[in-house]
Formats: sequence, structure tokens, C-alpha cells
Amino acid sequence: MDTLLGFDFGPRKIGVAVGQTITGSASPLTTIRSHGERPDWARIEGLIREWQPKAAVVGLPFNMDDSETALAPRARRFARQLEGRFGIQVHLVDERLTSLEARRQLGRAIRSVEAIDAMAAKLILETWLCEQH
Repeated sequence: MDTLLGFDFGPRKIGVAVGQTITGSASPLTTIRSHGERPDWARIEGLIREWQPKAAVVGLPFNMDDSETALAPRARRFARQLEGRFGIQVHLVDERLTSLEARRQLGRAIRSVEAIDAMAAKLILETWLCEQH
């Protein structure tokens, strides 16, 4: 069983989820606030130490016409930095509509915007896990 971390990257906050290859499922974990649009690498490092993931999955934002959004280059950079800083393999997956779906799934249970980001990270990670089987 391999553990993976999923990331819903945004310039101000990053949703994080944890999942396992054996079950193909994931759970929302937390949302990390960025500092001056820079990821909080200390918090990310703490999560990597705690969960010891074999790999990470980062959502790549696409428009409905299959073009990448303006945020896509920053998400790619975040993925490269994750790989370089922590020496783990990083996969990119289409994150189209995950925030909308996260809102739908949470419904009245939405406690905060952060809950939406963590749920979106869960959906991103489950998308990648599903594509592997």
C-alpha cells in the first residue's frame, strides 16, 4: 500500500488530501495558507514527514475548451518545486470542475472556504488513483 498526497494549488491557499493506492480512495486533510503567494513550505514539509508519501498529485487547471488556465504555469512550477524539494515523484491531473464538485458534495456541511479546497484536493487525488486502475 502506497500513500500519496494530493494538492489543489492556488496562489493564496493550497488544499491537501491523503490517499492510498490499495483502496483507491482519499480523504481531505487540510488547507495551507500561502505567504505572499508563496507556498508555506514548512507546513508542506511537515505533512510530507508525517505521511511519508510515495508520490504527490497536483491538480492542473484547465478551461472547459481543454486549454490550460492562466494559473496552470504556476501549478506546474509548484509541482516541480515539490519534486525538487522533497525528492518525490509528482503527477499532474486535470482538476477541471473539482472545486464545483467539492461544493456540491459538501452541500450544507461547508464550514469554510478551506474545507472546499481540501475536498477539491481529495477529488484531484481520487481522479488520478482512478486513472491508474
